Amino acid sequence: MSDAKVKKCVVLLSGGLDSTTVIAIAQDAGYEVYALSFRYGQRHSFELDRAQAIAKAANVAEHVILDLDLSQFGGSALTSDIDVPKDRDEGEMSGEIPVTYVPARNTVFLSCALGWAETLGTGDIFIGVNALDYSGYPDCRPEYIDAFQTMANLATKGGVEGTAPVVIHTPLLKLTKSEIIQLGQSLGVDYSVTISCYDPDDRGRACGHCDACQLRLKGFREAGLDDPVKYQNP
Repeated sequence: MSDAKVKKCVVLLSGGLDSTTVIAIAQDAGYEVYALSFRYGQRHSFELDRAQAIAKAANVAEHVILDLDLSQFGGSALTSDIDVPKDRDEGEMSGEIPVTYVPARNTVFLSCALGWAETLGTGDIFIGVNALDYSGYPDCRPEYIDAFQTMANLATKGGVEGTAPVVIHTPLLKLTKSEIIQLGQSLGVDYSVTISCYDPDDRGRACGHCDACQLRLKGFREAGLDDPVKYQNP
């Protein structure tokens, strides 16, 4: 197949359950995947280790880990010395925006993905945002994605000239966590190599109590499956 006929896309890869599923979805749709991860000053490096393993196993065309230290700004439990909330119920999760929200993170990440996509000659960008089973982040909502896509088509050569219109693909946006897991299973995703926990121990074992762990565990329960990752207190 000639280069001109290959559908390329950039996929934001965190090393978590959702973004790993998105890679499988993009590849199943016929895209050649270019995976983009960030070393952004997050609490732990396990997610980047997992992202590298996931990218390798998925045989992506290229995997870039971009250094972008958001810890210099702080303002989040994921980039500062702020306690990660634990054992919150669903009412608390759906209340105010939590301290694990990293200010403008998806805007920063999507902007970087946009720059790489332009150099690859594509406008297709995939991100694993979800508006149902999520922790209340404002940059996971459909209206945010629509607004970013509009901006991106005004801000890029490919968008303005129409040669590479920007499309922000959000295949998980309206799925529950259990539906995401079931979809991933049908595409052969190995969830044992993923990590979702905000606060793993020094061995990379998930805490089981942060919002991300609770949503993940709930998803596996509702899908009728056991979560294959290791937890500190199984």
